[in-house]
Amino acid sequence: MDIDSQLLAIKKREYKVGIIGLGYVGLPLMWTFYKNDMPVIGFDVDQYKVDCIRDGIPYIKHLGTDKMDELSKSDICESTTDFSRLREPDALLMCVPTPLSTQRDPDMSYVEETTKTISKYLRKGQLVILESTTWPGTTEELIIPILERESGLIAGEDFYVAYSPEREDPGNANFNTSKIPKVVGGHGANALKLACALYDTSIVKTVPVTDTKTAEAVKLTENIFRSVNIALVNELKVVYSEMGIDVHEVLDAADTKPFGFMKFTPGPGLGGHCIPIDPFYLTWKAREFEQDTKFIELAGQINTYMPKYVVQKTVEALNSHKKSINGSKILLIGLAYKPDVDDDRESPTYKLMDYFTEMGAEISYYDPHLPVIKKTREHAHWAGKQSIEWNKKNIQSADVVVISTNHSEIDYNDLADWSQLIVDTRNSVKSGTKNSRKIFKA
Repeated sequence: MDIDSQLLAIKKREYKVGIIGLGYVGLPLMWTFYKNDMPVIGFDVDQYKVDCIRDGIPYIKHLGTDKMDELSKSDICESTTDFSRLREPDALLMCVPTPLSTQRDPDMSYVEETTKTISKYLRKGQLVILESTTWPGTTEELIIPILERESGLIAGEDFYVAYSPEREDPGNANFNTSKIPKVVGGHGANALKLACALYDTSIVKTVPVTDTKTAEAVKLTENIFRSVNIALVNELKVVYSEMGIDVHEVLDAADTKPFGFMKFTPGPGLGGHCIPIDPFYLTWKAREFEQDTKFIELAGQINTYMPKYVVQKTVEALNSHKKSINGSKILLIGLAYKPDVDDDRESPTYKLMDYFTEMGAEISYYDPHLPVIKKTREHAHWAGKQSIEWNKKNIQSADVVVISTNHSEIDYNDLADWSQLIVDTRNSVKSGTKNSRKIFKA
């Protein structure tokens, strides 16, 4: 099809979308296209996810049973592990992980392997879009060369390539995929037209930019902004604590200023797939241009230190009750990296569990959204561990309770009543209660 025919097919909802990777980005994207009458086929190497979609079983909490059940009954939406079917969709959207290596360099293996797989089945006229967060230049320097070399086709002539970063915020009821504007950069004018037209069918607004590397830089900038500001309030928390000042009271008061201030909240460290990882993609790429990213790296150092700060505060809290951390029973509240989701990627709770265990403590956790720890690359040694049941006996049995994630459904009054000692990293248990003497802010 020529470009005009493809644009018409998009307008008539006769343009099939293929989504590769059905995780926290790909699955909500599948739902969004489906709800806007776009035919969609999802691809994943994990048969479990494909089976769940077919059977209407939710494996990501915030999508829920009703949505999964609707997907399972749809005649325009399906999923598969058969990647030979990549020829069928008109657009292929890559939503695969981009983690860091142990040396904190970009691990592009998932993107590279997915691109090579696409190239085996790439046909003329297809649109390929990368949604994974990455360094500026990835689409032009990595994706397109692989596609052209393996397929023998030419980008911009035989097929089209674009970049549009995912902006998911799991569990955010105010901003689901359809309500978050889509930044789009294309490899040439036609690729940009197609990609914008595709997202316009299902997303509230598209924001076209000059090229793919600009779009790649937008996503990194968004997450670096958060990382730096979180590092700032984390550092303030440490400093103000030594001064006997409650940083949360300071931030709440500062937030009353109607201009010139944006509130960020300190915590036990960074979690999720984006904020702890993405800034280092720019740091890595900047070295190619002999540029230092001192500000970004400093923020990373501060945020990475925060779990150790929580450990230090826990040791102090136990000491105040004449207990050693070695042999103590520590209950961690919250395994997910943020409140009210079942997403434990890069959760600082795992670091706390490792640190406490190394110091001889006995670890348990409670998380209503993650009843069992699944096997992951980074935390395979915790796989199979189960959340405790929420009751007075289990809470009282812990020498110290460390609040790592402040899920809204937890009764913090009961927690304060039942606990022997609390280290609160999220300002969940308010000071000034009758139990305040056993509550340590961290």
